[in-house]
Amino acid sequence: MLKAGGIVASAAIGSRSLTRFPQEGDRATPAGVFPLLEVFYRPDRTRRPRTALPVRPLRPDDGWCDAPFHSAYNRPVRHPFPASAERLWRDDGIYDIIVVIDFNIRRRVQARGSAIFFHLARPDFSPTLGCIAIPEREMRLILAMSGPGTRLITG
Repeated sequence: MLKAGGIVASAAIGSRSLTRFPQEGDRATPAGVFPLLEVFYRPDRTRRPRTALPVRPLRPDDGWCDAPFHSAYNRPVRHPFPASAERLWRDDGIYDIIVVIDFNIRRRVQARGSAIFFHLARPDFSPTLGCIAIPEREMRLILAMSGPGTRLITG
């Protein structure tokens, strides 16, 4: 369950639950307090979210480096990319809206975990690979109330 302002939403988290000691690929959602940094959205599938956070449309070549010892680790990249990098332009719809949270971003530690986002849930609320996911309606309501300084609290 996720609470934000007066909104309560069902949320999916990692299949290995929450952890205070995240590692790359552990399938657990980091526990902590994470500022919301920016929003990406897929303009061919959904409208631009209303929010005071920075918003950027996704492009088909957008990715996120998940190679623990690459200099671009846990940073946005463009495909083709020479190291392991997740594709943000997905067919399943869960990345139609992505909120980048400050998990291992500003104070980056190699292999601590990457691409931990706040994004859209699958219809069956199946577990994520470590992200936090909610339905689009609730995501849009939360984003409308969010701006610089808004934080996501897990655990």
